[in-house]
Amino acid sequence: MAQQIAFLGLGVMGFPMAGHLAAAGYDVRVYNRTAARAEAWVKTHKGQAMPTPGAAAADADFVFACVGNGYDMQEVATGDQGAFHTMKMGAIFVDHTTVSAEAARSVGEEAARRGLGFLDAPISGGEAGAQNGQLTVMVGGNETHFQTVLPVLKSYARHVGLMGPVGAGQLTKMVNQICIAGVVEGLAEGLHFARKAGLDGNAVVDVISKGAAQSWQMENRSTTMWAGEFDFGFAVDWMLKDLGFCLDEARRNGAHLPMTELVDGFYEEVREMGGGRWDTSSLIARLEALNGK
Repeated sequence: MAQQIAFLGLGVMGFPMAGHLAAAGYDVRVYNRTAARAEAWVKTHKGQAMPTPGAAAADADFVFACVGNGYDMQEVATGDQGAFHTMKMGAIFVDHTTVSAEAARSVGEEAARRGLGFLDAPISGGEAGAQNGQLTVMVGGNETHFQTVLPVLKSYARHVGLMGPVGAGQLTKMVNQICIAGVVEGLAEGLHFARKAGLDGNAVVDVISKGAAQSWQMENRSTTMWAGEFDFGFAVDWMLKDLGFCLDEARRNGAHLPMTELVDGFYEEVREMGGGRWDTSSLIARLEALNGK
């Protein structure tokens, strides 16, 4: 009999991730706050749409969540109709939502009190990574739970790493976002400089991407940045949420993040320009708005 899986949250990431699980042969039940989205998933993939997180999680071996924020995660896990109320003893809850390490630890402690496994497992790779089953998953939790769920995670991940106890996955995701913030700002400034210098940005990238400046952001975002196209991808609003976690955690652990603080402010300016839903590569729009193109 196929293992029973519940997937809670069918946004731009969760919808294809749950689809990969169904394609891998798992028996998948899904829940989404907007029921029409769950029904659309069922029409595309094998599985069942359920009316509440608890209904989806009943009898499941694994429950996955990929929702908007920490409040949403706690609601689908421990809320009145949450999964923790119906999960069977020993089942494992895997949270793919990016939340604070503190929130992950709190829910993990509640899971342990109920005899449930819990892994915080934020993801990187964007919508394309989810669609192509090529996500990177940063996991915090018990090694036995990790090894148990690892074959399932590989249905939509190209790399999965256990980073430490519960909360370590979220801390690793913070490192990821800190690094991305600096790379995107550097690329934005480089392309802005190229435009002001009268260079062909695409030709410049074609050359420098073969050397030490190469990055995922350069390979995947430079062309659209040069063209001023941002209506896709990982939203500025989401990045601001994530950088907020980074800065809050840094205040607790004593880390110094001057670049992150600076870029966080730049993203606030982009949001004030009306770019809250633009892709994070829109940092270049801020530079070009300062003194015109």
